[in-house]
Order: sequence, then C-alpha cells, then structure tokens
Amino acid sequence: MKALVLSALLALSACSSMPAFRAPGPQPATADPVAQGPYAQVRPQGRPGEGGATPVAAAPPASGRLGTTVASLGNAAEPGIWLKTPLVRTEGPGTVSYGGKSVTARLIPIDGPATAGSRASLQLMQGLGAPLTGLPEFTVSR
Repeated sequence: MKALVLSALLALSACSSMPAFRAPGPQPATADPVAQGPYAQVRPQGRPGEGGATPVAAAPPASGRLGTTVASLGNAAEPGIWLKTPLVRTEGPGTVSYGGKSVTARLIPIDGPATAGSRASLQLMQGLGAPLTGLPEFTVSR
C-alpha cells in the first residue's frame, strides 16, 4: 500500500515539471515576448462596449473626499492632531470626520493599500469623540 501511495505522489510531482500542451492550430501573432512561448500569460480582456483599458490603480483626487478608513489609536505619546493613513501619498493638512464632527488634522502617508487601516493620534480621537479602544470608521478629505 505504501508503495502505491509513493508511486502516485511521484507521478503527480513529475506532472508539474512537464511543459504546457497547446491545442493545434495557428497561434495569434504578437510582439509581446511574455505572451509567446509555452508559458504565455493570459491577459484580461475588456468588456464589450468599453472604450479602452481600465487603469490598474487610479490616483486619489488632489482635493476633496479621499475615502473612509478604519482607525486605531496610534502612538499616544506622539503629540499633535494627525492621522497616518494609506489614503494619502504626501503629508499635508486635511479633514477627518466621525459621528457628525470634523477636525483639521495632519495627514501622514503610510504604506499599504487604500483599504488598509489607519492610526490616529490621541488628540484626534478625543477631538472627534471616537472610542479610544474601538475601531471607528473615519471619513478623510483634503
């Protein structure tokens, strides 16, 4: 029984090193070297009726509403009214809103996708009346 299981595992592991098989027939001509050869990548196609390619990542607007973010309390020993967030790419002033209140704060960029969480200063959390031990959702604007 052990020999049968080992044989099956060896046969399966050998499959991963085999070249990909293609259906017979003409292949589309392309100048892209990545799209040629036995390990060609499949690229997403646009939907019918769309005018062009959709950008991979859109830059946030220079001013106005940047989005919402879930925030936790940052370093309580760091003074000031600030929000470290992936919603901005450059440091600068902005407005943070929560529960009908708004506070002007220094927006500081941090690495991560725009959907990642943010860290807020103690003074910002207190100014907005946000729970210090919770994860409030803030609206961030420039």
